[in-house]
Amino acid sequence: MDIAADLQLPSLPEITLRALKACQAGDSYREISQIVATDTALVARLLSLANSALYRTDPPIGSVEQALLRLGTRRFQTLLLTSALRQLLFELGGDEWQQLRDFWRHSLTTALTARALATLTRYPGPEEAFLLGMVHNIGELIAIKTPTTERKQEILNHQNEIAAHFVTGWGLGPLAADAMRYQQSLPTQLRDASHLVKLISLSTRLALSDSAGIAAAGTIFGLQEDLTREICGRINEEVVTMAASFGIPLDTPYQGDEGTRRLRDTLINQAIASRSLDLRTTGSTTPSNLIASTVSSLGVLTGLPALCFGPDSEELRLLSGTGTNLPDLRLSPQPGGSVLTDAWIGGKIISLGEREPTVLDRQLLTLLRTPSLMAIPVQHGGQAHAVFALGLDSESLVATTHLVQLFTHELTQLIDSQTTEEPGIDSEIAHDRIRRQVHEVSNPLTIIRQYIFQLRARMSDETIQDDLDIIQEELDRAGNLLLQISTSDTTGASGGTDLNRELESLARILQDSLFNRDDRTLKLNPCREDTLVQGGASGVRQIIINLIRNAVESLEAGSGEITVSTKAPIFQSQRRWVELQIIDNGPGIPESVRRNLFAPVASSKGQGHSGLGLSIVKQLIDDMEGIIACHTGQEGTTFRILLPAAGHEKHDTD
Repeated sequence: MDIAADLQLPSLPEITLRALKACQAGDSYREISQIVATDTALVARLLSLANSALYRTDPPIGSVEQALLRLGTRRFQTLLLTSALRQLLFELGGDEWQQLRDFWRHSLTTALTARALATLTRYPGPEEAFLLGMVHNIGELIAIKTPTTERKQEILNHQNEIAAHFVTGWGLGPLAADAMRYQQSLPTQLRDASHLVKLISLSTRLALSDSAGIAAAGTIFGLQEDLTREICGRINEEVVTMAASFGIPLDTPYQGDEGTRRLRDTLINQAIASRSLDLRTTGSTTPSNLIASTVSSLGVLTGLPALCFGPDSEELRLLSGTGTNLPDLRLSPQPGGSVLTDAWIGGKIISLGEREPTVLDRQLLTLLRTPSLMAIPVQHGGQAHAVFALGLDSESLVATTHLVQLFTHELTQLIDSQTTEEPGIDSEIAHDRIRRQVHEVSNPLTIIRQYIFQLRARMSDETIQDDLDIIQEELDRAGNLLLQISTSDTTGASGGTDLNRELESLARILQDSLFNRDDRTLKLNPCREDTLVQGGASGVRQIIINLIRNAVESLEAGSGEITVSTKAPIFQSQRRWVELQIIDNGPGIPESVRRNLFAPVASSKGQGHSGLGLSIVKQLIDDMEGIIACHTGQEGTTFRILLPAAGHEKHDTD
């Protein structure tokens, strides 16, 4: 059948709304993926983009969490907003809303059942089974939004082939396509079929909750009836619980109009919050000053008076407000005080509500000229930068709280973008000074390490050896702290970051920390061509440090060598890149780790490792729109990174 590759499929608005709120709240990839994975339309959009020619990797992405990690937070939020806006364009009637709710229930039940059966029957990819369970009946979803009866029936008659078509297009492999193609085969025809085909076929039957599915479980996998019924019962309870958490009724008629209205209001409010920040004052040099300049934007957004306090030494000082003739108000934040200081210390939005106002609360109410107030802390990177005091009336709390959450989300995004721009000549000079100071401090640490190495060979007392271990660990920790200090500046100049220069600068520090032993060698092979890359110096350094630290800590006790090289220019996919290669001669990455290489899982390194891990490296490279690949074996491990060359004009298809 002729099916468009870029389908716009309907979702239950409650799912899309929850995913949007999770992104705004800064939830983890895992938490967001658990929401997205329950909706076939969002899964299809995510897989379509993640496995497109622009982002495709080898092997292809086969789970929602992998797709989120591949695309990165910003790209996914853009995809989610686009999907939400298109959702508003669907004009579904009462019967179609019912069909959409029933479709959601059946697809989720099938997916959960497929995962449970995969675990029970020891299939190695339970998440793959879940994913295919979610999309096995995607043809029904296409039919729901198809207006003509004849075309709708044609789609339903070919839905197995439609599902196989999409799975093939996403690069999930021929066995996955077969699982879609033969999902309705008779149980007697599946006895010697592939494991995945059996899983999906049986799961679709069990999701219908009829006796034929129970009998099929015995025929296909030899499962006892009691065990099969217990599995089905638990899956049904899980679906009911998830539906309740999303606010989706299962036992009463369903209408999506209310959910669509709330989704529309959320999108409008988010657009307003984002637009209101365009009113900000430019030229702010610190996060606190930047936030203070947006107090009028908060007032415009909420229609309420506002004050902004920021840190000044150990005090909070009134920086700005929507009113005039503001006093020079300074205060010492103490726990258990006003809503303002409690919000500043606790990092959470607090409303005065029924609390007994303190003297400071009364002072703020006088300045705001409102009967109540709300305190809104602004944090970024784990650090508190400012706190707003917003005047409230008795009727605006719920709506205002939602607007404020959207505003602070957009504001932290703004802070992030402002703090990753060009640092200027002064900060660059300051950073060079810090690097020289760190190098000087590292010298005595290196001498102490050498003495410890010599003492170990001369002392056989185990107690003394334990003491030396403690000293060694503390020295290593001090070295790591110095390394972090040396790389804590902002990003490179607007023209890009010189990869070779950063490597040479880091090498001096790394030689005194990770490579201070005689049995470890760091070799640099920089190319002579221009290695200016897009992105900030801070992110580039984090990538280099984490990959080199990973390599060092996975080396065996004997001699180890790590080679870092650059090449430029590299031409691929109509773009110009700079290549970074990090090669070690260690034992290679274990098979158990390779399967989830860039996911946050345990590695082969020692327990003392304090790096960000390969998953963070992957995220940093994704944020720079780069590419990372790995080759590993008994001869060692190679990481190959392609970073976009600075000054490259992206094509429309990039």
